[in-house]
Amino acid sequence: MILRLATPADAAALADLGNRAFVAKFGHLYRPSDLAAFLEESHSIDKVTRELANPGMATAVIEEDGALLAFCKVTYASTLPRHLAAERPFELKQLYTDPDRLGRGLGARLMDWALAEARKVGADVFELSVYADNPDAQRFYARYGLNKIADITFKVGEHIDPEFLFGMVMQPETTA
Repeated sequence: MILRLATPADAAALADLGNRAFVAKFGHLYRPSDLAAFLEESHSIDKVTRELANPGMATAVIEEDGALLAFCKVTYASTLPRHLAAERPFELKQLYTDPDRLGRGLGARLMDWALAEARKVGADVFELSVYADNPDAQRFYARYGLNKIADITFKVGEHIDPEFLFGMVMQPETTA
């Protein structure tokens, strides 16, 4: 398995994986019209292509035999509501794994990449949004030192979900 940065050639595969992973985990929660609107807004090929061209974002993928198994999107300037004092807040936007490949350490590899990326750019806060009724994801992020900072919301079509803002203050790297 290879971890690498995504390229524009990955746009269709990223859109497909994003759609499949979101629907597998959360699709049952929404009216079809809300789900369809969200998927078009967040996981269309056009949206992914724009994100890949955005210098303020990076997307890492894990692939095996040419197939994308997981991906992680980050932004170098967080778009989340400010709840921690930060000059250089960094945001984990999405971390998705193929539904058939869960539990194989792919998320951990991508989380390690995201944290290294945050350190590389000198981020002072690392944050993300996680669905309030997703305790597995919350435990996963807590293992990395992230904690609930605030209650926020997340829009899926016209539906408003309760979310938690998770975050942590990044410790400066020390040199020996």
